[in-house]
Amino acid sequence: MATLDGDRLVDWTAFAQARTQLGANFVRILGYFQEDGVKSVALIEEAMRSANAAAMVLPAHTLKGESRQFGAEPLAECAAAIEDIARHCVENRYEPSEALKHVVELRPLFQATLTLLEREANPLVERRPMFGRRPAA
Repeated sequence: MATLDGDRLVDWTAFAQARTQLGANFVRILGYFQEDGVKSVALIEEAMRSANAAAMVLPAHTLKGESRQFGAEPLAECAAAIEDIARHCVENRYEPSEALKHVVELRPLFQATLTLLEREANPLVERRPMFGRRPAA
């Protein structure tokens, strides 16, 4: 599992690009990511409990794409692993037990990532210096 540290959980350059591209819609779309992510994680966990690989595919796919949009690559990779395993299990009629490790990692990874994204998106938070510049003393 990725360590829960901000510089590993989020590619801040990709995050800044998303913020620029989305402009005034950024905060609203980040809110959708939060809502969709909570639902996707819950659906994936429920599908794991019921050994239903088919029910894992769409929420994992959704979480993967939305995570990449905000530079949350470790979260996207975890969701991608779940999606890939689930698709393989559906095709071969297996139970998705192989996905358990990733499903267990998913919720804490999502929560840590979301906390970082929301903190960085908050207009009241002091911004980190970009590109190695140090703030004036």
